[in-house]
Amino acid sequence: MRSEIALLLLSATVISGCDRQSQAPQQANESVANATAPAPGPNIDRSHKGEAAPTTPFLDPKGAKVTLASFRGKPVLLNLWATWCAPCVKEMPTLDALAVARGDALKVLVVSQDIEGAAKVTPFFAQAKFKALEPYLDPETGFSLGLGLNLPTTILFDAAGREVWRVTGGMEWDGPQAAALIAEAG
Repeated sequence: MRSEIALLLLSATVISGCDRQSQAPQQANESVANATAPAPGPNIDRSHKGEAAPTTPFLDPKGAKVTLASFRGKPVLLNLWATWCAPCVKEMPTLDALAVARGDALKVLVVSQDIEGAAKVTPFFAQAKFKALEPYLDPETGFSLGLGLNLPTTILFDAAGREVWRVTGGMEWDGPQAAALIAEAG
C-alpha cells in the first residue's frame, strides 16, 4: 500500500514535471521588446532560513541509509535531481565543477529522486564521468514529496545544519552568482 501511495504521489510530481524554466507562450499582441527580454534569474527562496535540515533518510553511494545530520560541521549544498529532468541533467556538470573547486570546504550532495534508484543513476554517473560528485539516492522520493518541491531544487545548509536558502530551477553552479549565494553559509 505504501509503495502504491508513493507511486501515485510521484506520478503527480512527474505530471507536473520538473521546473523547465520555460516562459509562457507569447501572446499575439506582445511587443517585440518583451519577446527579447532576458529570462529571469533563478528563483531564490529565503523563507525557510534558519530551519533545521530535514531528517529524511536517503542512501549513500554504498547503499547505507544516511541523513543530512551525517554531514554537519561544514556547509552542505543539497541538489535534488532526476535523470528524466532536463534542467537537472544540464546543471550536473556545473555542480561537479563546484564540488571540485570547493573541495572539503563544501559538501555538494546530489540526491537522485529517480524511483528506479541505482538502475537509472549508476549508468548516468558512469557515462558522465564526474570528478567529485557521488550518486546519492532517494528512491522513495522522500525529499521532493516530503518538502513539496519541483526538480531541480538546491538547498544550502550552513555548518550547523540550518537552511540558508533554496533555489528552484536550473542554475550554473560554477559561476559568480552561485559563489555569492554560497558565501551566505558563512
